[in-house]
Amino acid sequence: MTDAQETTTRPAGPGSATEERAKSRRIGSLRALGPFLAPYKAMLAAAVGALILTAMVSLTLPLAVRRVVDGFETSSVELLDQYFLALLGVAVVFAGGAALRFYLVTRLGERVVADIRKAVFDRMIGMSPAFYERIMTGEVLSRITTDTTLLLSVISSSVSIALRNLLILLGGLVLMFITSPKLSGAVLLIVPLVIVPIVLLGRRLRTLSRESQDWIAESSGNASEALIAVQTVQAFTHERPSALQFATVTERSFDSAKRRIATRAVMTIIVISLVFAGIVGVLWIGARDVRADAMSVGELIQFLIYAIMVGGSVGALSEIWGELQRASGATERLVELLNTEDTVAEPAAGRPLPMGGRGEIAFEDVRFSYPTRPEDHALAGVSLTIRPGETVALVGPSGAGKTTIFQLLLRFYDPASGRITLDGLDLRDMKRETFRAAMALVPQDPVIFAASARENIRFGRPDASDAEVEAAARAAAAHDFLSALPQGYDTYVGERGLMLSGGQKQRIAIARAILRDAPILLLDEATSALDAESERAVQEAVSHLSEGRTTLIVAHRLATVKQADRILVFEAGRIVAEGTHDSLVAQGGLYARLARLQFTEGLAAE
Repeated sequence: MTDAQETTTRPAGPGSATEERAKSRRIGSLRALGPFLAPYKAMLAAAVGALILTAMVSLTLPLAVRRVVDGFETSSVELLDQYFLALLGVAVVFAGGAALRFYLVTRLGERVVADIRKAVFDRMIGMSPAFYERIMTGEVLSRITTDTTLLLSVISSSVSIALRNLLILLGGLVLMFITSPKLSGAVLLIVPLVIVPIVLLGRRLRTLSRESQDWIAESSGNASEALIAVQTVQAFTHERPSALQFATVTERSFDSAKRRIATRAVMTIIVISLVFAGIVGVLWIGARDVRADAMSVGELIQFLIYAIMVGGSVGALSEIWGELQRASGATERLVELLNTEDTVAEPAAGRPLPMGGRGEIAFEDVRFSYPTRPEDHALAGVSLTIRPGETVALVGPSGAGKTTIFQLLLRFYDPASGRITLDGLDLRDMKRETFRAAMALVPQDPVIFAASARENIRFGRPDASDAEVEAAARAAAAHDFLSALPQGYDTYVGERGLMLSGGQKQRIAIARAILRDAPILLLDEATSALDAESERAVQEAVSHLSEGRTTLIVAHRLATVKQADRILVFEAGRIVAEGTHDSLVAQGGLYARLARLQFTEGLAAE
């Protein structure tokens, strides 16, 4: 047990916590993509140019058709040949423009979405743990993957199609009026009938789109949580309940998607039906004008093609409108992450650590409660000073505040009052990377990455040589078991180190800290998962490593801290005793009671 027990607040689905995030989902939210598009203005301009070209070519096709139709009876064969060649040339130009537009827009979409993913990840990887107490990691991953995938579809396809159809709509309307003002006026009578359902159903669609994205995010978070803890799930035969829980959330996501799809389908059928009903009516009027010689057959066909193009554009825009609204919701969710303020704020200009850090640590009347447990004081007025090169052990029952000291020293959180200094400088006056570079941490639950054993150790210092990595492994009593792996140090150890035992993971974590070679060493139950022989070897390595370094050790097993320069005894967020092992045993109290229990149990076990 650590003092900083991870607490996450699970989204309760749409209508609760997730709905508290901005409720307004307007297309204008897509303006937030502007800064990501700005570096690629030339590519964007070229794509828009290709788009305009294809739209203009599309609008010339009805003119060519009119020439051909009206010229069947009056034109010579040679002139007809020219008309058909011109029509073929227009088609070739249109194909080339369409291909260029597709290439540029798709490439631009991939580039922008890649930049957004990197920007969001860069922001999230630096957020303090307090942020992840309020949101599930799975939801963050859903936003980085699902929401950006939706944006990719919109940027590389929907926006381009929407702009092309908008140009065709506007150009087609102009050319319709030029061809026949009378028929154009009749067409415009149906416009209000088309706009009303778009506006009314669009609002409903916007809400449903956001709801659908929220359920997808919760589904992702649920799956992530279960799969990360898959061994625990299986050990407690919890596969069926976990699968049922995931299925329930997934079905709710599907139900939400069904409502969104149904709304879009209703909007599409209404809009397209109204548009083409109007076209049929206009065609009937036009046919009567042809019989009355008020217009030629070619003019009627030209007008009809323009009307179909305009009607098709309106129908396409009504469909794309829904996609743009979904993209708007996705954009807001991503921008929400990018604009999230970290409760542990970085100073604008951090102060440097003198001489790379001597290792003097001071807590001055520090009080702190975890954000999810504000009424529970993890530290209640702690003051302590640790001299450079001193080895200090923190002991006490679970929840007494020991690991919280590490959490605050690494500035994962800021104290509610008081201050913490390193070499006389307040941590809040330095960049986090500045003082963290002076620390090496071995956590109680070692983190092993899905990479080789060598790369896991090198994580402590990426520029370390292979020889330095192996020297650190020897010092951590890890060399023998690493050498025995199928590919030695280069063996892939699996996700979260599934191929390794708990003790092997811990020795790799210790080797990582040794390789970091930092002036401050933080050991949080660093030998708790080791057997007696490995523990003795690691303790010798840590004892050697601690020379000339400030070392803080959190331990429940008092045998591991007997040689510390000083022992601080924590209880209920306060330091209740201080001294060496022998002096604390002589004083009686909490430490003597813990020592008596542990050493008596140890003798009884032997």
